[in-house]
Amino acid sequence: MYAIIATGGKQYKVSEGEEVRVEKLGAADGETVTFDQVLAVSTDDGLKAGADVESATVTASVVKTARAKKVLVGKYKRKTGYHKKNGHRQYFTQVKIEKINA
Repeated sequence: MYAIIATGGKQYKVSEGEEVRVEKLGAADGETVTFDQVLAVSTDDGLKAGADVESATVTASVVKTARAKKVLVGKYKRKTGYHKKNGHRQYFTQVKIEKINA
């Protein structure tokens, strides 16, 4: 059984017991989070989507909030001596999917 949820402008295929990294949520470690924007749910009956999953939710617990590995961005223009280097570390929240309520 799996579900497709939308959070942080992205879509994730999740199943119970799985740990997923999503965009940073405003929740502390150990808290329970409910994703109510469920796009589809796969059950024994088949795949349900649209109006069939309007009331479906996915419950997850926050494992940790951290920052990803650094991504380096470099700019260069030839013949002018222009070099620019910049780094970025994106925040993420790692959640463990507890239950899919379909």
